[in-house]
Amino acid sequence: MKAKWWGGLAAVLTAAAAVLTLAQPAQAAAGFTVSGTRILDANGNTFLMRGVNHAHTWYASQTSKSLADIKALGANTVRVVLASGQRWTANSASDVSNVITQCKANRLICVLEVHDTTGYGEQSGAATLAQAVDYWISVKSALTGQENFVILNIGNEPYGNGTASTNWTADTKSAISRLRAAGFQHQIMVDAPNWGQDWQFIMRDNAASVFAADPSRNTVFSIHMYGVFDTAAEINDYLGRFQSAGLPIVVGEFGHNHSDGNPDEDTILATSQQLGIGYLGWSWSGNGGGVEYLDLVTNFDPAQLTSWGQRLFNGANGIKATSKEASVFGGTSSPSPSSPSPSNPPSNSPSPSNPPAGGCTATYAVTNSWTGGFQGNVTVKAGSSAVNSWTVTWTWPNGQRFTNTWNATVTTSGETVTARNASYNGKLAAGAETSWGFTASRGTTNNNPAVTCAAA
Repeated sequence: MKAKWWGGLAAVLTAAAAVLTLAQPAQAAAGFTVSGTRILDANGNTFLMRGVNHAHTWYASQTSKSLADIKALGANTVRVVLASGQRWTANSASDVSNVITQCKANRLICVLEVHDTTGYGEQSGAATLAQAVDYWISVKSALTGQENFVILNIGNEPYGNGTASTNWTADTKSAISRLRAAGFQHQIMVDAPNWGQDWQFIMRDNAASVFAADPSRNTVFSIHMYGVFDTAAEINDYLGRFQSAGLPIVVGEFGHNHSDGNPDEDTILATSQQLGIGYLGWSWSGNGGGVEYLDLVTNFDPAQLTSWGQRLFNGANGIKATSKEASVFGGTSSPSPSSPSPSNPPSNSPSPSNPPAGGCTATYAVTNSWTGGFQGNVTVKAGSSAVNSWTVTWTWPNGQRFTNTWNATVTTSGETVTARNASYNGKLAAGAETSWGFTASRGTTNNNPAVTCAAA
């Protein structure tokens, strides 16, 4: 269950984020790595987390079925609650190994987190980050060799709102250093203080130095978005500052409602999709203590999606519409249809452009369709030479209009569409590809446009 916190109201976000010039790793990372703001899997492909949290340590008997059900609903990642022994009975190395095996069997990337650290300094009995590191070292045998499939989230919401939260920066750097010294090559995820919501901006304003303290330069930051993030301005500002600083961030937890306020889940989902940021909804099932409304399904039954579950899995920018399986499992899965249910399935086959002299091709595909609207994806591929930037253009044939776009800078003039690469996906090696997506309105006819691609 989600711990309670006493979050203060967020101030207007005005402090400037430090811009980091990223150094080369001092030691090689294995498995997942970081490239600017992006998370790359072991094959070097961009991986966008689209998943949920599952409270394994309290509901271990539910885990096997839950992971299968989570996968069936379209997720590509599960964040798994473990215990280190300070507040709850520690999960053994064999249990951790079993969880990883089940994640892999269901083709889910496994983010493992220690929950005992929740609210340290304000929550009685909470563990320190140092104690969390002790736990990870104690179960290292279950983790070594699993770097392609496991991301190590050191400790959940490691400080409350008290003065102890000011220790977050030094303690997080120490925890990362100890893990690396112990031989952990995994990608590391670190949660924010203030019960994960960072309303004091301690993580935001010190993220660059924490990242630089990792000899592998393979640390990802995790913000938890509940009542503090109740406006679009706060969400966009917080996530946007990490993008501007060139630092990787995910929304490691969020909900549609909470006792400390009403988070803006629509903006969280839309902005995460637009900026290429991963998200993990809280939580699959089993919440108590007055936050039962955060259950995505009732009684661990996937046939009983709650309103929150319907929104996260089936809604706009939700899991089914945007999730792609990690390529380390041998391929990628196409997004499943999102709500509303398609009144007629996509009939247009992918429409590639002819290879131009500019050095790239673009392939347009409709991935989902419903009455009055549809979702599309454009894949840009470099030719026989590397490219530094690309521009995709087309003319809408049937009066279609964008309602949202992501992973490209898109402008329109009447029927003419011009899409240019984002700052992070313009450079492509020879034969490499990237993609950007959109949703759009349509009439009764929805023909594919003829697309062209130019590169420099």
